[in-house]
Amino acid sequence: MLKMMTFFQGLPGQQTVPGVPDLPTSSQKLPPASEVESEASMSEASSEDLVPPQEAKGAPHRDEEEATKKKKKKRPKGLANVFSVFTKGRKKKGQPSSAQPEGQPESQPEPSGPLPTAEELKADLERGRLEAARPLLVLERELQAAAAAGGESAEELVRRQSKVEALYALLRHQVLGLLLRPLDVAPERLRQALAVLTEQEREDRRAAAAAAAAAAGGSGALVAARPRRWLQLWRRGVEEAAEERLGRRPAAGAEGLSEAERTFLHMGRTMKEDLEAVVERLKPLFPAEVDVVAAYAESYHRHFAAQLAAMAQFELCERDTYMLLVWVQNLYPNDIINSPKLAGELQRLRLGSLLPPRQIRLLEATFLSNEMTSVKELMARALELECQRWARDVAPQRLDSHCHSELAIDIIQIVSQGQAKAESITLDLGTQIKQMLLLELATFLRSYQRAFDEFLERGKQLRNYRANVIANINNCLSFRTAMQQKWQTQDLPGHLLGPLSELKSHGFDTLLQSLFGDLKPLFKRFTQTRWAAPAQTLEEIISTVGERLPEFSELHDCFREASREGGELPTGDGSRVPACSPPRSSWRLYTCTW
Repeated sequence: MLKMMTFFQGLPGQQTVPGVPDLPTSSQKLPPASEVESEASMSEASSEDLVPPQEAKGAPHRDEEEATKKKKKKRPKGLANVFSVFTKGRKKKGQPSSAQPEGQPESQPEPSGPLPTAEELKADLERGRLEAARPLLVLERELQAAAAAGGESAEELVRRQSKVEALYALLRHQVLGLLLRPLDVAPERLRQALAVLTEQEREDRRAAAAAAAAAAGGSGALVAARPRRWLQLWRRGVEEAAEERLGRRPAAGAEGLSEAERTFLHMGRTMKEDLEAVVERLKPLFPAEVDVVAAYAESYHRHFAAQLAAMAQFELCERDTYMLLVWVQNLYPNDIINSPKLAGELQRLRLGSLLPPRQIRLLEATFLSNEMTSVKELMARALELECQRWARDVAPQRLDSHCHSELAIDIIQIVSQGQAKAESITLDLGTQIKQMLLLELATFLRSYQRAFDEFLERGKQLRNYRANVIANINNCLSFRTAMQQKWQTQDLPGHLLGPLSELKSHGFDTLLQSLFGDLKPLFKRFTQTRWAAPAQTLEEIISTVGERLPEFSELHDCFREASREGGELPTGDGSRVPACSPPRSSWRLYTCTW
């Protein structure tokens, strides 16, 4: 096909719009501060916490002395491991990004030189320098070590922790701000933010393991700040981005579509284009453990499903019921989930259907009921218009010199459209409606036959009476041919052919009735002669048939046959008499047998 489908071909704007999807930009809102702080279990300190206390002004060398003392203390083992994410090494192109360069041991020498102060880290983070994440982690580790050693007062530990948490708030804002507008960020900058995120997740796991191993879970003077769950916050931001993208008002210009159709067309196109951008541009940059494709795909899927579920709660019109089923059963699984660029990624996620099976079955039952009601009304309207033409004495159309009626074409088209709509949802639904349509068609043909019989009785005085009779006899062949082509079979059921056979037979009786009345006395005189037929009687028979014969030329060839070498001629009482080989042509009329 978006194809998007047989349906897409019928709707404007179904082709994929070229260009880069407009994924979340810098205008994307970050998670609310209250949510972030609840995740961190620590309220942020104000910027004043980053300013040294007043008593520090009189001791300009106090910080240096404290730093010297801290350097002399024994540092926790494995502290240097956290620095590995800031190395410049990168994996080869095509391999998932990782915080740890390939082939390099996790433990690295601790950097030499004094650590920057909290004020310096604050200035670096405000300038967007993510390199500050490494010394910030060292500060956090030193704070934990000091709390475990018990050498400082509770007030001092709380003050130091407030500084650390305020710095982490700045770092979090920088990192998530970059990750939530990934297409606006240079690849190297994005990798740096991902390295910080990955390291924070690793530190969360380390802290959780340490807390589980320790009976007391740490010093009571410090509030538990981990797990910080930055990855969870990022996923929440992706969820909000998906909701914002899919929730945008669809652009105007899709003529002939309802508001619901425009909305779901917009969501389907947006989801497909955005996920293609994620697969092509973001997946190579994100570490495998982050699974950026899953994060975006699941977020888009949830919001799409929520929109459909909300709509399905209302009483839908026939058009919207059909549109819902097409999206759930056809377009979404075939043109999005299994599209060439996305199938390999989305199939493994098993996103599932947009609606639960029970709700789908209810919608399908509603669709079948609506469609059969519509088919029945359209058929009745077509027959009513045909009867009105008969009553108004409108001459039938001529097609290839034959009297022609559009009724058969209209009816078969109505049936075909009903089946095509069901098949555009699922082939199984198309099979279900086919049997229902065949029964409805048989009902219509019986109504058609009864209406034609009434016309034969009441319309004899109309000028175009006989021409309309011929047109309806020809209609029998049109119906039969169209049904055979539609359902690819030569053996149509009797309940379809029966009404057509009767209609054809009654039409021929009407056409031949006056001819038989004129021929009956001539044949009676002809058969009562014991010797050779007088030439005058035979000429009268031939002349009478010849005068009426042009009228029957407007029948399809199936319903007449010209014989130039004798044959049989019908009589008025239903018998047939042989026609000798006269000097001029004789003609035999007959109805084709089915």
